Amino acid sequence: MSAVMAQPQQSDIEVIAQAPGQADVLTPAALTFLAGLHTRFETARQARLKARRERQAFFDGGGLPDFREDTQAIRAGDWKVAPLPKALLDRRVEITGPVDPKMVINALNSGAKVYMADFEDSTAPTWPNLIAGQRALIAAVRGTLEFTSDAGKHYALRPFAEQAVLMVRPRGWHLDEKHVLVDGAPMSASLFDLGLFAFHNARELAALDRGPYFYLPKLQSMEEAQLWNEVLDHIERELRLPQGQLKVTVLIETLPAVFEMDEILHALRTRIAGLNCGRWDYVFSYIKTFRAHRDKVLPERAQVTMTQPFLKAYSELLIQTCHKRGAHAMGGMAAQIPINGDDDANEAALAKVRADKLREVTAGHDGTWVAHPALIPLAQQIFDERMPTPNQRHVLREDVWVTREDLIKPSLGTITRTGFEGNVEVCVRYLAAWLDGNGCVPIHWLMEDAATAEIARTQLWQWLHSDGLFLDDGTPVDFALLERAFLNLPARLGDRSGIPGGSRINEAIGVLDRLTHADELEDFLTLPAYARLD
Repeated sequence: MSAVMAQPQQSDIEVIAQAPGQADVLTPAALTFLAGLHTRFETARQARLKARRERQAFFDGGGLPDFREDTQAIRAGDWKVAPLPKALLDRRVEITGPVDPKMVINALNSGAKVYMADFEDSTAPTWPNLIAGQRALIAAVRGTLEFTSDAGKHYALRPFAEQAVLMVRPRGWHLDEKHVLVDGAPMSASLFDLGLFAFHNARELAALDRGPYFYLPKLQSMEEAQLWNEVLDHIERELRLPQGQLKVTVLIETLPAVFEMDEILHALRTRIAGLNCGRWDYVFSYIKTFRAHRDKVLPERAQVTMTQPFLKAYSELLIQTCHKRGAHAMGGMAAQIPINGDDDANEAALAKVRADKLREVTAGHDGTWVAHPALIPLAQQIFDERMPTPNQRHVLREDVWVTREDLIKPSLGTITRTGFEGNVEVCVRYLAAWLDGNGCVPIHWLMEDAATAEIARTQLWQWLHSDGLFLDDGTPVDFALLERAFLNLPARLGDRSGIPGGSRINEAIGVLDRLTHADELEDFLTLPAYARLD
């Protein structure tokens, strides 16, 4: 089952963009290191992407995901992952966000146990953003990162002992980094993000007993996990680090992956710290996997909550699987942000967060995610009260019994006009901001990122391409309804000057219009949109 690797050879690497400070990051030695990653692993990456396409074709033909027969021995085996490092034993509250200097400082100073610096869903991968993010993290690891806003406010890191533990999420296997060419071909965005960070920071973090630690996104199979394991083995050899020094947590945020959680843990067993319920991408993946299945159409996003049976089954199976193997089972994101000036609305939002975090800790999760620092005290309090130990891996959830049908049965609900038009607005506003270089956008007091925009986008496509769907008021769900939503959008938005990416709203409408009319569902919104960046 080992991934196929190309034989190492001398490769030409070329950077075809410029950004402030990039010479400090893309040194000759760093570029040689990146070229080596591409040469060794690009063939294997393309093989894994081909396998994804073949698997999706099976689903489009009416096939259903299931637990694998050829790996039954792994699921039945009595094995555990390697012991966890001290810095990752208590992860009860983690904060995530983009990698700009101000965010990095605020997140590390936030009081959360972990900060996931995100090159993926909450960062628009413009070349300046990527270089600035790598520079910020290099300085943060060395304790020298500072930032002064245009208004003159100064930001600096607290002492190391008071900082959150740093984890880094690279972009997914499906994405290229078009600004870096190896032998004329774009290199993997995953290998660029993770490789460049490791090259500059792995030894420093190892000396601090802080990893380095990574979150790995959007895996769909154990073979993809094996590929990551081979990449990390290679990096450790090249940087002369002990085997297993680089630790990872894998996001279970695709429907195929939920059927291979044991296998993913096993493939990464010398270095994996846990699995995470990436709930928004998971809902997106459910829609995409079943895009051709008329009986699997989901209701509007607001009704697809973690209390729905198929999501409850996913969460509880993840907890049971992780704890059986000695790994952490991390909960999902609270996307709410404070509602200033409306105490009643703010309290209602906090009540939703409180209920969600109480559900997670009661179910057995070892920690949770928040998108805004103001939610950290609330999440911390709930986990402190219900989880006095650093984690609850001792909660084995032997009462859980989950079948394939439990994981694929859709939730019941409706599509309202508000829900339909809300999907259009979120997708257009997020895409406009993303095209303008902002990958994390507050919309109606929720922090939207690429994952939530993808739910909106794929739901619109599926609804519009499923005959016979109606809103709850009897209105047909068709392209005339979409056109009216586009026409009504300017009135919903009002003054665009205060909206992130407001000048690119019309461009975003055009992109969404083309994507929703297309006969085939585009795999990821960011693939066609990436061509428009820079």
